[in-house]
Amino acid sequence: MADQITGQLSTTAFVFRGYNVTNLGRTPELLNHPRFGGYVARRLEQCGRIASDVMHRRIDLLGRVSRGEETDLDSYSDAIALIMAVEMAHVDILEQEYHVQLAKAQYLMGYSLGELTALVAGQCLSLEDALTIPLSLSTDTAKLAPTCTLAVVFCRKKTLSADRVHHLCQEINAEGKGLIGISAILSPNSLIVIGEEDTTTRLHKRLQETIADRVHLKKNPHKWPPMHTPIVWREHINSRASLLMSQMKSGFTAPKPPVLSLVTGACSYNDSNVRDLICQWVDKPQHLWQAVYHTLSSGTESLIHLGPEPNIVPATYSRLAENVEAQVKASISTRALSTLVYRPWLNALIGERAYLLRAPTIKQTNLEDWLIDKAS
Repeated sequence: MADQITGQLSTTAFVFRGYNVTNLGRTPELLNHPRFGGYVARRLEQCGRIASDVMHRRIDLLGRVSRGEETDLDSYSDAIALIMAVEMAHVDILEQEYHVQLAKAQYLMGYSLGELTALVAGQCLSLEDALTIPLSLSTDTAKLAPTCTLAVVFCRKKTLSADRVHHLCQEINAEGKGLIGISAILSPNSLIVIGEEDTTTRLHKRLQETIADRVHLKKNPHKWPPMHTPIVWREHINSRASLLMSQMKSGFTAPKPPVLSLVTGACSYNDSNVRDLICQWVDKPQHLWQAVYHTLSSGTESLIHLGPEPNIVPATYSRLAENVEAQVKASISTRALSTLVYRPWLNALIGERAYLLRAPTIKQTNLEDWLIDKAS
């Protein structure tokens, strides 16, 4: 059964999701599952206890899931603990029910909060340390959200330089009328920005004035904690995170398997830089596109998405695959094209971006769907 979902572990990456406006997913179904419910209940209780200690109030994750009660911005700390609890329950099920050894996987990766869970699953951070960092800062992080707007900035035909957008964000910040920054680089032509007050509108105007191609800006209607942006400097969240991490008992061993960091877009964690990278994780953008390209160029064949209702990472791969297929549809089969990247002489002629042709061959599995709909 495990082989059906993981295939060959040496070419499989396990991907952990981050915070979203909805965070329950199918966890209530999994909690009531006769085979898997016990794993979910144990992790919900464990993470609920840790969160209660950190936040100095009772956080009943098991009760929340049993009631089917979704989280919101007011319960941001509950959402953090819930996501990590469910992701670790998924790890438990894989390891104990299907004898999947994550240590033998090609690597782990996670978007935003998911990177901390990946470090736990990789035996680098303890669960207590990984949860304490974002929970201790969650109240002040959420407090920044009401004045912020999250928006996707993109061009349909041309690339959108992240360096150019960053430069314009710095110019806007220098005016002293609100902070704005890139939160994630999704692809060569799209990224996520989070800005205070009207800064996203001002950024859009300047991009339209300076870029030949039409630039689109799509504002999200929900309020988001401004993680991975300079807005967290308002509450000294990055420096406080560093101080918290100085007291961590874990984080002195490299994760096994490696963790592909969205801070750097590479497998950068070792036995001495964990605290430094997590500090950058607080206020620096998520380099999702670099991580995507890394998976394509390193021979990854399967992605297993852990956590409730994974969204942004599987959607990114799906869009890329669709774009690649549309681009080559009239010429040669994508299966034939994907094999070209393994021929070094031809790859040298085509260029390193030939690896993008592998996108349609990547197999993606949503673990919660597989456990509920297939494993039974």
